[in-house]
Amino acid sequence: MSTRTEIAPPIAARRPTETLIHGRTLVDDYAWLRERDNPEVTAYLEAENAYTAAVLKPTADLQKELYAEMLSHIKETDVSVPFRDGQFWYYSRTEEGLQYPIFCRKPGSPDPSAEVPDPNAAEQVILDVNELAKGESFMAVGASTVSDDGNLLAYSTDNTGFRQYTLHVKDLRTGELLPERVERVGSIVWAADNRTLFYTVEDEEQKRQYQLYRHTLGTPHSDDALIYEEADERFNIGAGRTRDHQYIILESASHTTSEEQFLPSDDPTGPWRLLQPRQDNIEYYADHRGGLFWIRTNDTGRNFRLVTAPVEAPERNNWTEILPQRPDVMLEEVDLFASFFVACERRIGLQHLRVFSFAGSGPETTASREISFPEPVYTAHPHINRTFDTRQFRYSYQSLVTPSSVYEYDVPIGESALLKQLEIPGGFDRNLYASERLFANAPEGVEIPVSIVYRKDRRRPGKNSLYIYGYGAYGYPLPVSFSSSRLSLLDRGFVMAYAHIRGGGDLGKPWHDAGRLLHKRNTFTDFIAVTEHLLAHGYGDPDRVAIEGGSAGGLLMGAVANMRPGLFRAIVSHVPFVDVMSTMLDSSLPLTVPEYEEWGDPNQPEFFNYMFSYSPYENLEAKGYPAMLVKTSLFDSQVMYWEPAKYVAKLRTLKTDSNSLLLHTNMTAGHGGASGRYDYLKEVAMDYAFLLRELEI
Repeated sequence: MSTRTEIAPPIAARRPTETLIHGRTLVDDYAWLRERDNPEVTAYLEAENAYTAAVLKPTADLQKELYAEMLSHIKETDVSVPFRDGQFWYYSRTEEGLQYPIFCRKPGSPDPSAEVPDPNAAEQVILDVNELAKGESFMAVGASTVSDDGNLLAYSTDNTGFRQYTLHVKDLRTGELLPERVERVGSIVWAADNRTLFYTVEDEEQKRQYQLYRHTLGTPHSDDALIYEEADERFNIGAGRTRDHQYIILESASHTTSEEQFLPSDDPTGPWRLLQPRQDNIEYYADHRGGLFWIRTNDTGRNFRLVTAPVEAPERNNWTEILPQRPDVMLEEVDLFASFFVACERRIGLQHLRVFSFAGSGPETTASREISFPEPVYTAHPHINRTFDTRQFRYSYQSLVTPSSVYEYDVPIGESALLKQLEIPGGFDRNLYASERLFANAPEGVEIPVSIVYRKDRRRPGKNSLYIYGYGAYGYPLPVSFSSSRLSLLDRGFVMAYAHIRGGGDLGKPWHDAGRLLHKRNTFTDFIAVTEHLLAHGYGDPDRVAIEGGSAGGLLMGAVANMRPGLFRAIVSHVPFVDVMSTMLDSSLPLTVPEYEEWGDPNQPEFFNYMFSYSPYENLEAKGYPAMLVKTSLFDSQVMYWEPAKYVAKLRTLKTDSNSLLLHTNMTAGHGGASGRYDYLKEVAMDYAFLLRELEI
């Protein structure tokens, strides 16, 4: 294990605060670190950054080497596959040396039978994010949508990382920005008249999208009509249009319940209608075709079914089942088109795409076809499909060894054609690498899927450095995706594993249910079981195990470090949710109340006691811990910077080892870290250098 006696770490002052709840006194020595505007807090975070830089200074050349390697595997000047939307074909491109993408379009070919952009047309740049980023330390584009006539672009930007977006409208004919400007927007939707814009806004304190407004171009923002306000603090709202453009849908959703209203898009001032009143623990999501709403819902089972309902009477008693709920198959999504629909399913953790062709104008279909995939571990999902009346379906495919690819499936013929596979320069040869899928047994016999990748000629059973990534929350399936940055570890002999633990959605809604609320500890024991299984089967050296997680995955890192510190050599924890109790007891913070459905409400004694039993901050002890690199951002709106700051400050006073404990705060970013692609690579290079240092590679 590495030591660092030559540099003294910062020590945060103890200023105890006490909170009495359920007969228990919570003492927090570092609550003062929540004072973002306090100069002492800024000084402390900067001192931690200086300490981290000093400890990692010997890796400066290694970080440069890693950065150069990762950059060599990126085609810096590249262009995406164009997609059709109305009369234009849209795409994005990147240029060497520029941090951000450039969004462009061209008109369609003058040949009506040619489904391609006009090769002779000049490119129109509709949004250059590099221009938006000038003078800014951070820049992100949120929503963006073009009016039906193709003349106007509505988009939103965030220049702090706090995920607080500002609405802008650009006239694509002149390139001029219109006077329209609205703060704290979320969804943006055009009506069919090309002059009415619907948008949602968030509550200033809780960052909950809760109001829908209607705006008419050329009128003052103060005249915008409030259409709907969501009063239930568990719910966020969002708006969009059906693929056939016939209806605007307003969705109110919590983590477990949803409700939708609809409006004909050609009647923007008309009355909204409720599709089906909300009912606790039932979700539904609608699209439209031929006078019917096609609704994906979990009203009869957790894994969802597909039903239709007439627009005139869409209530549940008029629903007709198209696909039944199946306990072993999760219906994740339904993509609806004029002549077919695609059921996006997940079976035993893997995604499947089933294509159903309509027999006529009604809902009746012919037998389905399934798009086949060649590898044992992969990710496949719909790509951008904006055209409703089409015979082509685009989907994305990638794996741990196959770069991101876009295919077009010809529905009548039943064949796929590769449109583009991400080019990986720098000598990448996919045949050097192998991926596997296995199952690890949890203590009660539950089988946990694990995805593995390694370089074949570097594989040495029982001797490789082992890296394991986990998340396990919100029903989010852990994607099995390609990463060119990952090659820097694989080429140095790492075996890299991705644990599809309970709490995620890898095996459907029941998999999520088994790792949330009063079952949350399953997430942590699953991860430990995966680690032990991989070591027992020779996938890594027990003395060289590194793990990583972020956000809710950072909670995972903190929990397993408390439960089994000796199992891991090094931990990288990004924006970790480690201060569970004080965050979930503060209902004024963003996300707290909506997330009672994920973690539980600690104002109830049963949930309080259970959450307290695993909260990383509360369960730190005087014992040895793995080496840790803990990273956060000052403007994080999801997990406030003070959670990891407090966690590190407290752990410094308790840990009995001499292993590295580093805190790095990005002072100009938010939950996702740096916004520029080159800056992001530098962050990854730091993480990898830390791991290589701690594993003595």
